Amino acid sequence: MSILRQKFVWIGTAVVLAVLMIFGLAMMGSVLGAKAKSLPVALVVLDRPVDVPGGGQLALGETVKEKITGIAQLPVKWRAMPTEEDAKAALDRQDVYGALVIPADFSAGVASIQSAEPKPAVVKLYVNEGMNSQAAAAVKTMLGQVAKNMGGELSRMVLEQLGQRTQQVPIGTAQALLAPFQTEEIVVHPVGANNGNGGAPNMLTQITWMGSLVGSIFLFLAASAARRAGRPWSVASAQVLLGLALGAVVSGFTVWMANSWYGMELRDSGAVWLFLWLAASAFFLMQTALLNWLGFPAMGLLVLLLFFSMPLLNLPPEFMPQATQDWLYSWTPFRYAASGLRSLMYFGGEEGMSLPYGVLWWIAGIGAAVALASAARKPRGGGSKAATDTKVAGADAH
Repeated sequence: MSILRQKFVWIGTAVVLAVLMIFGLAMMGSVLGAKAKSLPVALVVLDRPVDVPGGGQLALGETVKEKITGIAQLPVKWRAMPTEEDAKAALDRQDVYGALVIPADFSAGVASIQSAEPKPAVVKLYVNEGMNSQAAAAVKTMLGQVAKNMGGELSRMVLEQLGQRTQQVPIGTAQALLAPFQTEEIVVHPVGANNGNGGAPNMLTQITWMGSLVGSIFLFLAASAARRAGRPWSVASAQVLLGLALGAVVSGFTVWMANSWYGMELRDSGAVWLFLWLAASAFFLMQTALLNWLGFPAMGLLVLLLFFSMPLLNLPPEFMPQATQDWLYSWTPFRYAASGLRSLMYFGGEEGMSLPYGVLWWIAGIGAAVALASAARKPRGGGSKAATDTKVAGADAH
């Protein structure tokens, strides 16, 4: 067949395979096979030793701590903290995904199983839902399993001690053996209603990026047409100012749409809008700077950035390969916009805002400077319209 001898068939096939590999790497490379590792979880042991009949003391808190921290298969990085308040502060700072608090009366509660009136202690399991729903769900499951294993070990220990003294176990003791301590699960920084299980900040970031990208393309086309009439500095300045105004519209409409149309629960819509306006402005100015200097080939870079970054937004850093953390997640602007929104929406904006604000302001500032500097670049094809008219007039005179 003559068509098979055409070079475009084979070049096209190679390009298709290259595109598949690139987008396969972007959409699957960092996500498929992702698994939790070294999830930071606070561990607070407040247990006080208690005297037991026959002499000696029972100090189960430290024993439990040694056992659970020694489980190598558990994908948890335990962070020992002296008080429950310290653990709560770490949860507020988004330093840990959860916390396990062993109370002061833990040993006393287990020891009471052998008495006529058992009084089991209450172990608290904190889950930091707003930090990342996927990691929080994993931590919730792991803490529940840890508590279950702890209960089984303690029940066997107490049953062995009772068996050495008597063959009969009172009904109250038997019931307490089934649950030597109680657990209380506490969800902190809940994500609220219609928030996509905590994925709302990522959704808002992606929608804002797409809106600013479309706006930057049309303003680039308008600016390119306007530059043919001369006055490139005025055109570039107007392009930047219109983009900032468009960012206010994009961010405001996105917040209004999410809240009014889809019922997304927002703690402070005004604060979310202002931050999203900053993110939209930073996105627009970065996109405009690339478009003004590279033209439409810059779209390839922007699309690749979108597709490589998008799968990472819902994935906790501890689930990512180290190469992805170092070479993509550490610098992608999506990360800072989404983390800032998460802090505002679920943590009150009191912690973790300095880095997102700083990065987005730097992107906006550098993007504006580079976009304005493009006015000094000579148009493709050589010279301005005025220079071209002068050349034409000179030619007519001759």
